[in-house]
Amino acid sequence: MTAFTPLTSFAGGALIGLSALLLMAFHGRVAGMTGILAGVLPPLASDWGWRAAFLAGSVLSPLAYPALGGSIGFSVPVAPLALAVGGVFVGIGVTFGAGCPSGHGVCGLSLLSPRSLVATATFMLAAFVTVFVIRHML
Repeated sequence: MTAFTPLTSFAGGALIGLSALLLMAFHGRVAGMTGILAGVLPPLASDWGWRAAFLAGSVLSPLAYPALGGSIGFSVPVAPLALAVGGVFVGIGVTFGAGCPSGHGVCGLSLLSPRSLVATATFMLAAFVTVFVIRHML
């Protein structure tokens, strides 16, 4: 069973929304993590600086929370091979979906993009089916 943490979940969602809003306001860019990551891999994008800073904040922020006294309950109840296979499937989906869940789900939906609505519904349905099959059928 997953623990329900409404206050920290709300705060985390608000910070994600705020970061997406600020990125759009100051750089005119959508906060899709795959696109941001692609710009810091060779060949570097001309605007790689803000991309590197955004990624660093995304990695370092969860590390700062426990340092400030909070705790993050985290466990991965699957084998590393299953994570790797899942990562490959996500990579394939990102390629065919022309964007990642953060880009479509956070930014695309807020921009009322029909393409993002279809993409978000598709990956949410795939997630529901996958969890059901893994937990109840296998």
